[in-house]
Amino acid sequence: MRWRVRTLLAVLTASTLASAQAARADLGLRDGRLAPRGAPPISAHYLQYGVGLVTENVAEAGDVCPSSASAPCILGAGGGLAIRVGYRSRGPWYVGGAYEFSRQDPSNLMRLAILQQLRAETRLYTSTEARMSPYLSGGLGMALYGNEFGSDTGGVSTFLGLGLELQLSRTTVIGASLAYRPLLLRGWTDSAGQRRSDRFLGFGLAHLVAVEITLEVRSPLSRW
Repeated sequence: MRWRVRTLLAVLTASTLASAQAARADLGLRDGRLAPRGAPPISAHYLQYGVGLVTENVAEAGDVCPSSASAPCILGAGGGLAIRVGYRSRGPWYVGGAYEFSRQDPSNLMRLAILQQLRAETRLYTSTEARMSPYLSGGLGMALYGNEFGSDTGGVSTFLGLGLELQLSRTTVIGASLAYRPLLLRGWTDSAGQRRSDRFLGFGLAHLVAVEITLEVRSPLSRW
């Protein structure tokens, strides 16, 4: 008889402990404290668009301002505005396009030197759950450089960079980024008669470093 009572008490104790553990686990999953790691990415996708204040700093003017030139360098540092729109996926990717124009320092060889860039861009975010997320970025497009939005020369613009994005609300994000931006421009002769950017089959390289501060809005898209 005694062993039956002991067995019954042991079974009841084990059952009570198991029920308590299950209840704690259920509560933990509900409030997120014991939620499994690696939760799924954001369930919504967005149209993401906005503007950015950008500085285009000349790391090396290269073939645009050759060392043998008698005229001053026609491509100096500058700043301007970038306008972009793109698709922010449910996962870690952003894909879009941007138009940027910046006023550069032409050493008085132009009245108003404008560098225009139209490019496709992508970002790879390192986190889809945190409000603050670093990302890697890259892009490819075209560039025009000339006086007052004209085109004295043009070519290919590309970049690689990294940035940081902070979500202020469900629909508003701000960010900052740093990018290395090489320009491959076709050769031309400036107003001083100086031949520029004429090295590789009529093209030449210049190396820029861009710093940008962005403000962007997310507009939720319908589920599909």
